[in-house]
Amino acid sequence: MTSQPSPPSQPTTTRGPVDALDCRILLLLLHEPGVGVLGASRRLGVARGTVQARIDRLQARGILRSMAPDVDPAALGYPVTAFCTLEIRQGRGGHSPVVDHLAAIPEVLEAHTITGSGDVLIRIVGRDNADLQRVIDQVVDDTHVTRASTVISLATRLDHRMVPLVEHLLDQQSPP
Repeated sequence: MTSQPSPPSQPTTTRGPVDALDCRILLLLLHEPGVGVLGASRRLGVARGTVQARIDRLQARGILRSMAPDVDPAALGYPVTAFCTLEIRQGRGGHSPVVDHLAAIPEVLEAHTITGSGDVLIRIVGRDNADLQRVIDQVVDDTHVTRASTVISLATRLDHRMVPLVEHLLDQQSPP
């Protein structure tokens, strides 16, 4: 049995997670969350069905995680923001028991497992410093939390943002 030489390999073009139209749709939704599918199709000059299919695909792939409004905790009466680094007891269950505990505290807005001196980084809010202390007390009232280090945010200088990243992706889509 003689083996046939394999054909020369063709250069592969790996398609990124989004194309230019996806980026344009994402940017429009980021700038104007209430634009709707019909409004987006008119603004972008593409069929409504195309916009809907693209949004559905972006959601199915986990790129567009939510169409929910962006709510400001300070406007809801929680103007104090803090970040806590938690050290947790290592053992069975991993991070799950701590995450379950944190999820039961409404003022815990985010939790991230991290590298470095801590194990979990959380963002919490309070009505004032005394209320923030109450929240911290709730956070550390778990047998899995061994230590917490908290810093209070004095001012948000750069809020959570996605527009520059999506614009960067769109720029990369353009031919040189």
